[in-house]
Amino acid sequence: MNTRTEKTRNLVLTAMFTAIIIAMAFVPYLGYIPLGFMNATIIHIPVIIGAIILGPKLGAFLGGVFGLTSMINNTIHPNLTSFVFSPFYNIGDVHGNFWSIVICMIPRILIGVVSYYVYRGMVKIFKGKNTVISLAAAGVAGALTNTLLVMNGIYVLFGSNYAAAKGIAIDALYTVILGVIGTQGIPEAIVAGVLVSAITRALFVVMKNR
Repeated sequence: MNTRTEKTRNLVLTAMFTAIIIAMAFVPYLGYIPLGFMNATIIHIPVIIGAIILGPKLGAFLGGVFGLTSMINNTIHPNLTSFVFSPFYNIGDVHGNFWSIVICMIPRILIGVVSYYVYRGMVKIFKGKNTVISLAAAGVAGALTNTLLVMNGIYVLFGSNYAAAKGIAIDALYTVILGVIGTQGIPEAIVAGVLVSAITRALFVVMKNR
């Protein structure tokens, strides 16, 4: 594949993944899988797959798109804790600010970077074999990057305000955050591992045949 063809392919794939992220973010229920006890967020799936196929720079761009859609959603469809994701939303005396942008954008951008390097690292460990494991590890790592950085960012940057909005004692906040990571973040990571492995393997076959 020559340089021009590769650039064209990457541009087309980037546009496709961007469109998928936007659709999943704004079409009701499209970006979530009901698991009975929770709805697993899967909007990060195209970010992870895009990073694996296109590399960390475009993966970071796709993560930025994800973060931007989250900010928009939390601005136009706010809930009690939307101030941690949108600098344009406030509740009472609590206002979103610069740190809202940090929480909304940085973890999502890093999804693409972390998942790519985890995938490449696993491929090296297995010497190009065990693609299923490498892809699944990238999916899990990307999902956990999002959950761990967002929830810990909320604790560090908006702890007292977030606790007040949730109606919980500040002393119990990190216990609640660990509960969210365990009950929501872990299932989302497992779902990401399964979906990223299955979808990306199929895409590799299609791309190879073409």
